[in-house]
Amino acid sequence: MSINSFGHLFKVTTWGESHGSAIGATIDGCPPGVELSEADIQPWLDRRRPGQSKYTTQRKELDKVKILSGTFEGVTTGTPIQLFIENQDQRSKDYSEIANTFRPGHADLTYHLKYGIRDYRGGGRSSARETASRVAAGGIARKILADIAPDIEITGYLIRIGKLEIDRENFSETTIQENDFWCPDKTMVPNWEKYIKELRKSGNSVGAMIEIIAKGVPAGLGAPLYAKMDSDLASGLMSINAVKGVEIGIGMQAAEIEGIENADEIFLEDDKISFTSNNAGGILGGITSGQDIVTRFAVKPTSSILSERKSITKAGSSTTVSTRGRHDPCVGIRAVPVGEAMVACIILDHFLLHRGQIGPNSGTIL
Repeated sequence: MSINSFGHLFKVTTWGESHGSAIGATIDGCPPGVELSEADIQPWLDRRRPGQSKYTTQRKELDKVKILSGTFEGVTTGTPIQLFIENQDQRSKDYSEIANTFRPGHADLTYHLKYGIRDYRGGGRSSARETASRVAAGGIARKILADIAPDIEITGYLIRIGKLEIDRENFSETTIQENDFWCPDKTMVPNWEKYIKELRKSGNSVGAMIEIIAKGVPAGLGAPLYAKMDSDLASGLMSINAVKGVEIGIGMQAAEIEGIENADEIFLEDDKISFTSNNAGGILGGITSGQDIVTRFAVKPTSSILSERKSITKAGSSTTVSTRGRHDPCVGIRAVPVGEAMVACIILDHFLLHRGQIGPNSGTIL
């Protein structure tokens, strides 16, 4: 397994397994001279960590991060930063019954077919536990962005659980932090609460849709043709466990409308470039336009459910599988801070690429 990294200049490599002794990340390309401590990273991990809500997995992990290298006297040195997060609440015995059986919807079968060996304890490397490493890396990215691009704000929230979607007329950014669902529509919260309770009781699960907006991103970031901002965002978000679809701007809806509706008209207002709409999601030709970057990603239902599903064993015999253990009825709930972290890392990476190749934007509007 050789491809465990993403990024061009700000390069993140994650390591570790769900039920191993620890997980972590190595960050290469962090600029020197940035004040950085565990306290800058921990709040982002605290937003993601399991066991905080009755609507998510009850696995109890403190997710305390340690910086092992890359800083001196509280400041980054420009050398690789090594992050370490200890696993403390593994229950590997929960998975002993599926050691020789492939769980439907999981990566068990494909890992076995590719490598001839798999870590059946919680999925090993394919577990969503790996995303804690990304969130830690995202904490560093946010810290750097706060220094070099303080106007950038990255906010994620749930817009749909199953068929229950928010009403955008009720959208309130302050509401996002006031409930367990990262929901911007307070009228939808009780409906989601009831739905998730019913799913947990029945041993079932459901998918979700997350939207992320990055405000204050300057124009000019993104490098055509093979390092477009939107292609790197799509790749990064799609790499998150259980993600099955990514949209930029209006996304798939663009296939339903005509050009006269889709094109975001451009005009000058107080000598500044403005647009009549943002169907493009803040990216044109792979390069940021200065508008808000808008992206969404769909997370499939948690594959670990109590209902018996048909499968096969390593020996080739037919069987049924009922997955026990502690699982999220909707893994999309905890995917919000993961998506934010990936967007932060990718935007920073492109900011550094742009600064290294171009410096200040060279194009002007007279």
